[in-house]
Order: sequence, then C-alpha cells, then structure tokens
Amino acid sequence: MSELSTHSEPHAFDRAMALEPAGQNQYAAQASKDYWNMVGPYGGITAAQVAQAVLQHPQRLGELVAITVNYAGAVGERPYVIEAIPARTNRSTQHWIITLREQDAQGQWSTTTTATAMTALARDTWSDDEYAMPEVPPANAVERYTTDFRVEWLNRYSIRPLLGGYPTEWDGATSPSLTRMWVSDEPPRPLDVPALTSLCDVFFPRIWLRRAKRVPVGTVSLTVYVHASAEQLTAVGTQPVLAQAQGQGFRDGFFDQTAQIWSPQGVLLATSHQLVYYKE
Repeated sequence: MSELSTHSEPHAFDRAMALEPAGQNQYAAQASKDYWNMVGPYGGITAAQVAQAVLQHPQRLGELVAITVNYAGAVGERPYVIEAIPARTNRSTQHWIITLREQDAQGQWSTTTTATAMTALARDTWSDDEYAMPEVPPANAVERYTTDFRVEWLNRYSIRPLLGGYPTEWDGATSPSLTRMWVSDEPPRPLDVPALTSLCDVFFPRIWLRRAKRVPVGTVSLTVYVHASAEQLTAVGTQPVLAQAQGQGFRDGFFDQTAQIWSPQGVLLATSHQLVYYKE
C-alpha cells in the first residue's frame, strides 16, 4: 500500500462517527470494533455517536453545550438506530431527546441508550476559568502509558500519565483516585466536539485506583459540558490535552467521578460528571 493511500484512509474515530440518515430524526449506526471494550463498545465512543447525531441534524441550532448519556443496556455488535429529536427550540437554545435502539436476532427492538442534550448560539459575554489547569510537565516530557489491560479502545489513544496511573499491584490498598494525564487520539486527529466528548470517558474506573481491586464496573450515566468554542478547539489541533478525573462518593454499588479537560495553553475545554456501577 502506498504512503499516499495509507494517509488518505479515514481515521478510526471518523469511521465510528459515520452515521447514515435513516428517516426523519433517525440515523443508522453500528458500534465500532476499533473502540471495543471488554464486552461492548467503549462508553465514550457511544456518547460521541449520540453527540454526532445531534451535531449533524439539519435542524440543529447553535453548538453543543451539554449532553447527558444514560447507558440503559449493553450495546452489541448489531446495527442500531439513533433517533435525535429537537424537543424544543427557543430563540438561542435548543433541547434534544436522543434514543439508541438495537434490533435483536428475532427482530425485536430494545432501547440500550437514552440521552438529553442542549445546543445554543454563542453569545459574546464575560468569560473566565475559575478551575485553573494544574502545573504539569509538557506532554513530550512524559512517557506513554503501557498496561496489561488489553482492550482495543486503548489503542486509539496516546496516554501519558502524570499522576494516578493504572495500578501495578492489585492488593486492595486504599489510595486517592485522582488521575492526571496527557491524552490525544492515536494516530493524531484534530480535536472536535465528538472527540472531546469521548475523551471525557477515557479514564480507568476510579474504584480500581481507590482500592486497587479490579471489580466489575459499568458507566450508568455520563454528562459532558462543553466550554470550548470552535476557535479554541481549532487552536488545540492534534496536540495532547490534559485530562483529570477524581472519584467522590463510593457506596451501595455506585460511585461518581468528576473530570476536566484542558488545552495545552490552559483553556478549560470541557468538564464532566459520571455515575458508575460496581460489583463486589
């Protein structure tokens, strides 16, 4: 294969985002094997597909500001339909209801994912980032991640840990769950809103770090708030971004975590919050 044809192939992320119109407010899609996790797609890529369904909708007003994705059931290998309905459009904001439905071998449809989103027209207002980016070494001064956790989606990212990496010993020792790391698409790809949405779920489960025990887990709900403008995303380009996450409460089989994504220049690009199920 020639160098030219290799470089002209679509990026794995763009292949995953290729939704096909399938009727009013509906898009045909399929889980990408490039982003496969243990028993299904990586949750971040599903969230990105849901965001993409809103972003490519012909009735969309403004840019994505917030999205909440609820993982109601496992997404499998079969094709599915994402329905994105603009529930209400105001002068400068628009509210969305999104549903992902999958058809089983018997032809029965079931809902695996539900979501809500808000898009809005940008307004020129006073702006500030109160949550400042921590002082960290530049990405090129940090070695890349290597782990014994073999899932396909990890191959799609270049991860350079600074703090709170993947545990090296599963001894049940309690420790802080704070993680900081530089991360970017692998191979490099210009950052956009769907990719930023996916990056908000790029962290290992906080409970694995908190207690150094690899218990079964699954994200139940993920909310992403997009703070970056189109110009700020363009300025990032293919550079790594700084990603930080920390757990908060762990009890009764669920824990939550917050996360922040900064540009290399210290601009807060996105924040997120998610609820995760865990099992003893």
